[in-house]
Amino acid sequence: MEKRLEAGWFQRIAWSVLVWGSLGLLAWVPFLYVAVRRGRGSDWGAFAAFVLYECVTLSWSSLTSRSDGDPILGAVALLCLLTATVMLLFAVFDKRQPTQVVPSAYGAPTAPAQGQPYGYPYGR
Repeated sequence: MEKRLEAGWFQRIAWSVLVWGSLGLLAWVPFLYVAVRRGRGSDWGAFAAFVLYECVTLSWSSLTSRSDGDPILGAVALLCLLTATVMLLFAVFDKRQPTQVVPSAYGAPTAPAQGQPYGYPYGR
């Protein structure tokens, strides 16, 4: 059986605030959490992609140290922040399942299903 990882909106928004609050430097943290908890290959791939993003942008920013900034690096950073936020809010976590009805004890009377007549069904 495949593992599920459910999260409410508060947890999803909290992970997104971490991503934006760190200006993308900790964008990999929520994806590491999901990958460890659920263990799917796609989750590990998302984690690896955000770690690779961090390595590339940090080295890119140190190599191109112009005084006026790099607009392409800024656009890449914003795109990464938006991508991480959309993934955390809508794609990564599973939707909550409605609670299952607990079956009644053996021999306990149950209500008949819709369309099923009352009485002894074999006596007709």
